[in-house]
Amino acid sequence: MKKIAIFFSAATIISFAACKKNDTPVVNADPRAFGVSVNGSIVTVKNLPADTIVGIGAMGPYGVGKYTFFSLGANGLVASTDSASSNWDMAFAGTTVRVNCGTSGPGNGGAFVFNGTFEGLASVPSDSTFKTDNAPAAYAIPKGSGKGWYTYDGPNNLVTATPGKVLVIRTANGKYAKVEILNYYRGGVTPSTTATDSIKSFDSRYYTFRYTYQGNGTTTF
Repeated sequence: MKKIAIFFSAATIISFAACKKNDTPVVNADPRAFGVSVNGSIVTVKNLPADTIVGIGAMGPYGVGKYTFFSLGANGLVASTDSASSNWDMAFAGTTVRVNCGTSGPGNGGAFVFNGTFEGLASVPSDSTFKTDNAPAAYAIPKGSGKGWYTYDGPNNLVTATPGKVLVIRTANGKYAKVEILNYYRGGVTPSTTATDSIKSFDSRYYTFRYTYQGNGTTTF
């Protein structure tokens, strides 16, 4: 199988391995990732920035307040100038994950949190109810520790992905995907509990997740 590695910097690599359903391309989110076929494959995205920390003030760590927009079907970032379009499916800022629907965008998106394993979710359950974003009251992917995809350990100031939580996404154009968030920190490595709060803050808000996108419109993964 042919693999292509594209180097963007010493720390950024995009590698694609396509063909079979169980192949696992490893990619960094980057606009140049567009055009790679991801239908039916398991795709892993590493180090997707989600309003990363730029400073620590009196109220604590802060970013610049901007979302990162991502297209599941095209497997890459979408410019923030297209945030009012149907070109993106998911948007990330801190621990908040939006989908392109409702108050978040004009798309036909939706989502819900499935309790089970990524491998065990072979299709969208027939009794599923897709929720839509209705900010600030509610989001399709609930915000808050233990409510959606993550758990916050207050005493140690760490965010960890909750095992057994899979995000089922209806994309902006009405296709389906399953997404499992694996890690919230740079390089896919959660800092140790003894790391400084500065390290925990500046290494946070870098998503590692894997997903399967079904571009033919069926509900089977």
